[in-house]
Amino acid sequence: MNTQHGLHTIGELARRTGLSVKAIRFYADEGIVPPTARSDAGYRLYDAEAAARLDLVRTLRELGIDLAAIRAVLNREADLGEVAAAHVRALDERIRTLRLRRAVLSTVADRTPTEREITLMSDLARLSAEERQRIIDDYHDAVFGGLDLDEDFVARMRSVRVDLPDEPSPAQVDAWVELAGLVQDPGFRDRVRAMSLAQERSRAEGTYQRPDSELGCRATEAVAPLRAAGVAPDSPEARSVVEELAGPALRDGRPDTPAERRRLAEEYELFTDRRVERYWQLVAVINEWPAFEPRVPDWEWFIAALRASAESA
Repeated sequence: MNTQHGLHTIGELARRTGLSVKAIRFYADEGIVPPTARSDAGYRLYDAEAAARLDLVRTLRELGIDLAAIRAVLNREADLGEVAAAHVRALDERIRTLRLRRAVLSTVADRTPTEREITLMSDLARLSAEERQRIIDDYHDAVFGGLDLDEDFVARMRSVRVDLPDEPSPAQVDAWVELAGLVQDPGFRDRVRAMSLAQERSRAEGTYQRPDSELGCRATEAVAPLRAAGVAPDSPEARSVVEELAGPALRDGRPDTPAERRRLAEEYELFTDRRVERYWQLVAVINEWPAFEPRVPDWEWFIAALRASAESA
C-alpha cells in the first residue's frame, strides 16, 4: 500500500478486492474504474473510492449484470434499483425457461417421440410465454382474419390464453406439442376457416343465430345413452329422438320437412369436427381446466339420424 499518498498499487488492489490484476486492468481500459493516478514510474494507482467501485463491479458482475448497465450505474446514468429490478425480471424468465426445458427433457426421456415431436419440443423449450401465445394468435388471424363475424364470438375465442405453468407436467408438454402441430396444420386451418366463412355467409343472408346451448345439452343427453348402447342412427329409437329435437333445432319457423332435415344435417356437419373438439381438450389440459367428455361422436350420430329420418319420410 502506498501510505504516503493513500493509494493502492494494482497488485495490492487485486489482493484487497479478490479480482485478478488482469480484470482490474480490463475495467480500467474499458473506463469503468480508471486508475486514480499514476506513480512516477507509470504504474496505476487506486484510492479507496476506486477500490469501493471495483467491489461494486465485482458484486454486480457476479449477479449477472452486464458491463453496459454497470457503467451506467457508476456514471449515475441509471438507478441501481431499477437495474437490479430489470435483472430480477430477466432471471425470473430464465428460471422459467430452464424449468420448461427440464420438463421437456423429462418427457423425452420417458418415451421415444417422433422426429416431428422432437422438433416441436425443441421449439417449445426455446419459446417464451408470449411467443407461445403468438402461435395461437397467428392461428386465430388465419381462421378469423378479414371476415365479418360475430364480434363477441371472435373476442371469446381470442381471449383464451394458453398458459403452460412454470413446471409443466409431461401431459401438459405433450398437449402443447400436439396443439402447436394442430394449429399450424394447413388442413386444420382450412377446416376452421370454412366454418368462419359459413358464419359470414349466414350473417350476410340475415339467417345467423348463435348456437343454442340448451338444445345442444338436450341433444347430447338424448343421444349419448343410445349411442353407448349401440343403437343405430336409422333405428326407431333414433327416429324418436329426431322427432323430439328436429323442430326446436330448425327454429325461425322453418317447416319440419325431409329437405329441412337434410339441410340441418349439412349445417351441423359443417360445424362438427373432432379436431376442433381436440383443440379445446388440449387447451384444457395445458390450462388445467376440468376435463370434459367428447361430444362430437354424439353429434355425428345425431347427424346420421337426421339424414336417415329424412330418407325414410
